[in-house]
Amino acid sequence: MQATAYTYDEATRSGQVLLDDGTPVPFDAAAFDAGGLRLLRPGQRVRIETEGAGEGRRITLVTLGTL
Repeated sequence: MQATAYTYDEATRSGQVLLDDGTPVPFDAAAFDAGGLRLLRPGQRVRIETEGAGEGRRITLVTLGTL
């Protein structure tokens, strides 16, 4: 699934992405580390993998999106 990086805290390696419908979804350091990234800037397109649904949905991987 594609999303846009919204916030990123370098100290905690966590942040939020915005889904294409504008819904913010948080990610933790484990999801960030799983993608192998070193830095993320707001506005970058990313690819995410999630598990669960609704309020229980969580991001398990964040990596840069490719076209």
